[in-house]
Amino acid sequence: METGWYPVALAEGLERGTSTGTRLFGRELVVWRDSAGASHVWEDRCPHRGMRLSFGFVRDNHIACLYHGWQYDTAAQCRYIPAHPDLAVPGTIRVATYPSIERLGIVWAWNELDSAAPQEIELAERAAVTPVRSLYVDASAAKVFDALVLAECPPLKNAGGATQRSRTDALVSFKNGTDEILVAVQPLSDVEAALHIVIAGSPDIHGSDSQKRVSAWGEALRRDVEGTPQARELRHEVAP
Repeated sequence: METGWYPVALAEGLERGTSTGTRLFGRELVVWRDSAGASHVWEDRCPHRGMRLSFGFVRDNHIACLYHGWQYDTAAQCRYIPAHPDLAVPGTIRVATYPSIERLGIVWAWNELDSAAPQEIELAERAAVTPVRSLYVDASAAKVFDALVLAECPPLKNAGGATQRSRTDALVSFKNGTDEILVAVQPLSDVEAALHIVIAGSPDIHGSDSQKRVSAWGEALRRDVEGTPQARELRHEVAP
């Protein structure tokens, strides 16, 4: 497990006032968005009895545990305990957090708990992105990357020439002409990974048909990595 920034969710799929559970290198995380629109990535555990906060609910700028209703503010500090409504909650009751940021239409987490000063995320923002989908793969992140470096970019609106690929520790970019697809790889565990896929460019340009084409491309990639009997070559899956 290397320290760094890793994707944990598509930003579009995380609506205001909602939460979801996920994993990173086997650790359980809750990803939630408050009423002001800010996203948060925390350890998925209420300090009281260990219940997953992702099972709870978001109210305004608090997330509440489903078990006993303990509420935590955006700084992860417990602010209200229903069984003791007049209690001044001790400052020691708080949830462990991961630094997080939204970039390229994806929520990213720095994989060190309560880290005060993670390094700057080295991902150039795009003017707009079109979200496609998240895919879950029964294979390690390393095996997924092995497949990605051989995959071809499906033709979208302005394809031309050979596919150009580049990658960081957790992101692969595919370019063909002015078309660009971005695939962020989340290591869920030693044998599972998630792909968060977006198209660089506005949904006004890349909505519907392009999303469907890239979604089918991602499905073919997943089958190919998992080695299922239905796996086919990617170029057949994305042919017009």
